[in-house]
Amino acid sequence: MTTELPSEAQPIRSGLRASLARLLNDSLDLIFPPRCANCGRVDATWCDHCAQALADLPLDVRLSCVEPLAGIASTGIHEGLLRSAVHVLKYENLPQLASPLGARLAAVIRKQPWTIDRVVPVPLHFSRLALRRYNQANLIAGELAARCGLPCAPQSLQRERDTRVQVGLSRQERLDNVAGAFTANPAQVEGLNLLVVDDVYTTGATLAACAQAALNAGARSVYALTVTTARPDLVL
Repeated sequence: MTTELPSEAQPIRSGLRASLARLLNDSLDLIFPPRCANCGRVDATWCDHCAQALADLPLDVRLSCVEPLAGIASTGIHEGLLRSAVHVLKYENLPQLASPLGARLAAVIRKQPWTIDRVVPVPLHFSRLALRRYNQANLIAGELAARCGLPCAPQSLQRERDTRVQVGLSRQERLDNVAGAFTANPAQVEGLNLLVVDDVYTTGATLAACAQAALNAGARSVYALTVTTARPDLVL
């Protein structure tokens, strides 16, 4: 037989649980203090030193365009600290890194002679989103949009099928992998100049597939911006 607590006792019990949870977390931090995901320094998941070093990295890598994109740019080569930041955001559950990476994107887009009406992140398939719990492209696109005063519309593009992971595939395999994988909402893209945002540019296959879906739905033009590029041979 269970006894119901008086209604006035419920907030007290909830408060005690919250206090115990905080005490447990604080105790675990004392035993296993957080370490910087990049350099390993104690007491921060991303330390001030790495944050400043990331902010100081040079910006603006221009890339050879891939049809049907109208233009593409990136903030740097996929190496070193920038590569680490992208990896940590994407795979190590540190979504707060979207803020400094989004700031880099905003700084680069302000230098481009592009007319942008709407920012659109490359979408994840719902099954992968359920596993990762957030879409890193959505997070950095939102940070970029907020800094530039642009609307961010994740619903503009949808990934209709769960494609294979692109890592390790050739350019043609990547193109085949994402062909027809995306659709666009005409009500969200028709007549607009879109900026598609992703974390890493390798061959451009995913960005091109997104652009084609948007253009098929009536978009005027589609540009692309990524945090890093894995193709230094395409830097202008």
